[in-house]
Amino acid sequence: MKRHLANAAYGALDYMVYPAGMLVLAPSILHGLGIERFGVWAMANAALMTGAVLASGFGDANIRAVAQARESSPADDVVATVRSALGIHLALGGLIAAIGWGTARWMAEAVAKGDAAIVYDALWSLRIAAVLILVRAIETVCVSTQRAFGRYGAAIQVSVTARIASLILACLLPLLSRSASAVMFATLAVSCMALAVQMRKLMRLLGVRRLRPLYRGVMTRGLLGFGVFTWLQAVAGLLAGQVDRLVAGAALGASAVAAYACCVQLTQPIYGVTAAGLHFLFPLLSSDESRRDLKMLRRTVVMACAANLLFVLSALTILLAFGGTILRLWMGELIAVQAGSVLPIVAWGAALSALSVTGCYALLAAGRPASVAVLSIVGGAAMAIALTQSAHFGLRGIAYSRLLPGCVSMLVYIPLAPYLARRQSAGGAVEVASMLGKA
Repeated sequence: MKRHLANAAYGALDYMVYPAGMLVLAPSILHGLGIERFGVWAMANAALMTGAVLASGFGDANIRAVAQARESSPADDVVATVRSALGIHLALGGLIAAIGWGTARWMAEAVAKGDAAIVYDALWSLRIAAVLILVRAIETVCVSTQRAFGRYGAAIQVSVTARIASLILACLLPLLSRSASAVMFATLAVSCMALAVQMRKLMRLLGVRRLRPLYRGVMTRGLLGFGVFTWLQAVAGLLAGQVDRLVAGAALGASAVAAYACCVQLTQPIYGVTAAGLHFLFPLLSSDESRRDLKMLRRTVVMACAANLLFVLSALTILLAFGGTILRLWMGELIAVQAGSVLPIVAWGAALSALSVTGCYALLAAGRPASVAVLSIVGGAAMAIALTQSAHFGLRGIAYSRLLPGCVSMLVYIPLAPYLARRQSAGGAVEVASMLGKA
C-alpha cells in the first residue's frame, strides 16, 4: 500500500509541477520577454504540447505490454517490447516533428503579422518545438517502461527536474537576450540531457548495453493493435479540451473566452490530478490480469473506485464553495463576475470525467482499448454537435456542452461490470458485494 500511495503521489506531482511552475514564473517570463515574444513562446509551447500528445499516444500500450511480459514472458521479450515501442515512437515522433517543421514558417508569418524580427523569432521557436516533439516521443518510451515496472518515482524524477530547469532558464535568459527562440533552444538542450539520463537508466533497468528500435515481429503488431485506440483516445481528448474555447472566442469575443478559459484552467486539476494520481492502477491491473488473479483485481478496482469518488467529491465541494473567491483573488473582479455562473457547470463537467478514470484504466488493462476510445470519440463528438447550438445561449450554453463528454465517459462502467464478474462463483459475488459495502 505504501508503494501504491507513493506511486500515486509521484503521478500527481508529475502532473502538477509544470502548471504550478507556470503559475509562479509566468509573470517574470512575460516581463523579461515582452508581450509579443511571450506570445511567441506560449505559441511554441502550445505546438510542443499538442505535438507531444499526438506523438506519444502509444505509451499506454507499452506500459501494458511490458507489465504483462514481466509476469509471463522471458526477459528477452520485455526488451523486444521496449525496442518495438521505441521504433513506433521514433517513426511517429519523426512524422509529427516533420509536419511541425514544415508548417513553422506559415504559422510564424500568420502570428507575427509582417514584423520581420518577430517572424524570425517565431520561425525558429516553432522549429525547435518540432525537434522537441521527437525528444518527448522517445522520452515517453523511457517513462512508460519505468512505470510498467512500478517505478513511478524513477520515471518522473529526471523529467520533472528538466521541466523545472527549463522554466528557470526561461526566466533568466531574457535578461541577456529578449529572444523566445533562445529560450526554446535552452529547453531543447536541457531536454536532450535529460533524455540521455533517461536512456541510460532504461538500459540499466533492462540489463542491456544498447537499445535499438525494432520495426517488425509480433511485439510491434501487438503494440500497434492496442496503441491505435489509445492514440485515438488521446486525440479525442485533445480536441475536446480545446474546441469549446475556440467556439467561445469566435462567437463571444476575447473577453468572454478569457473568463471561460480561467474557469477551465481552475477546474482541470479535478480530472488531471485524478488521472495522474491513479495512473499506477494501469500497470498494476495489467499485471493482475496477466496472472489471472481475479480476486486481487476486483479488490484493487473497488478500492480505487472508492478513492476516486472521495477525491472528486472533495475537490468539487471546495470549488463549488470557494471557486468564486479563488477567481476573484487570482484574476480580479471582472473575470470573477463574468465567470461566476459558469464555474459550477464547468466544475461538474470535470468531475464527471474524473469519476470515469478508474473504469478507463481497468478496461485498458483488460485489453479493451476500443471501448475507451469509442467513448472518448462519442463524448467529443456530442460536445462538438452541442456547441453548434449552445453558443447562441452565451457562456452558460457553451459550459453545459462540456458536461456531455463526462456523462458519456461514465458509461465505461457498463462494459467493466461483466469483465469484473467473469468466472465468478456465488461466493465471489458475495465477496465483491462485501467489498463494495466496506468501500
